[in-house]
Amino acid sequence: METKRFRFFILVAFAFLIWSVCGTASDVDEKKVSENSDVNNKLDNEIVLTLAHGMNSAHPVAKGMRFFVDRVKKLSDGKIEIKIFPNEQLGNEVDLTQQVQLGCIDMTKTSASALESFVPEYSVLSLPYLFTDEDHYWNILRGPIGQSILDSGMKYGLKGLIFYDAGARSFYTRKKPILKPKDLYGMKIRTQSSPVAIEMIKVMGGMPTPIPYGDLYTALEEGVVDGAENNIPSLYSSRQYEAVKYYALDEHTRTPDVLMISKLVWEGLPEEARVIILKAANESLDYQIELWKKVSAEDLEKIKKSGVKVLQVDKAPFQKKVHPMYAKYKGTKLGELVKKIQEAQ
Repeated sequence: METKRFRFFILVAFAFLIWSVCGTASDVDEKKVSENSDVNNKLDNEIVLTLAHGMNSAHPVAKGMRFFVDRVKKLSDGKIEIKIFPNEQLGNEVDLTQQVQLGCIDMTKTSASALESFVPEYSVLSLPYLFTDEDHYWNILRGPIGQSILDSGMKYGLKGLIFYDAGARSFYTRKKPILKPKDLYGMKIRTQSSPVAIEMIKVMGGMPTPIPYGDLYTALEEGVVDGAENNIPSLYSSRQYEAVKYYALDEHTRTPDVLMISKLVWEGLPEEARVIILKAANESLDYQIELWKKVSAEDLEKIKKSGVKVLQVDKAPFQKKVHPMYAKYKGTKLGELVKKIQEAQ
């Protein structure tokens, strides 16, 4: 009886917390709608938005968002202010996406992998070896196919603004390198909470172990997992390289990050504000792409100097191993999307 009573009080407290936070956000959103819906779409009133994400401020994607925020302020002559909350201050990627859907938080940045459970179209971007090279990657993401994926989130309450470069993801491990798929057999590999990423590890022969990004350093250090997979700047900026010995550059996926805004908030903004936000987002992407290249090269050298063995691998065996993953998409709407991406090489 005491246990049931305790659970009841916990549920009541949690419900009150959600009501108080989202209730306040809804009040703000209604105020934004009424204040910013003048017929001439002029920025007669100041607009304050929140942007929450899980990265530390030194990461190149975080710096891209800072550039975006600064450009929005400049282009709007200070009328639009975006307050940033980094380092999972307001929750992890899944938490933040849910809050953006509800309008509790205005904007967030998340990996396309984490969006699979919210918007099915994003799942194709996590397929291993989908993109042949960097040119193919950006032709898709900055073209009509990429725009259609960004727009697909509207029916789920999420307006995609832009894709950010998140580089290629490769395996890093504590005790032995991953030079070929069979090296993964019996190894616990941390993955994102992504059905596609989890399936990829299984198909390759490993044991997928979803763990929040903020807990991964400790998980590696204590041997909870044998390894993980991520891009170069994330491996360095998180200091996870301190807990591993090998980094094998198989580059199995190029899954982008996504800058999003709540549909509720977006539709409550005047047209001029939307134009400014989209312009600033595109400018920030140009900046972020160049920054990513520079930081990736620098961070890879730092990782090597730390003592981690960085290894080049033959990608062909990995590509062959994951080929069956594509079969499940044949004859489906998502399969057509995959086909369009592959044919646009």
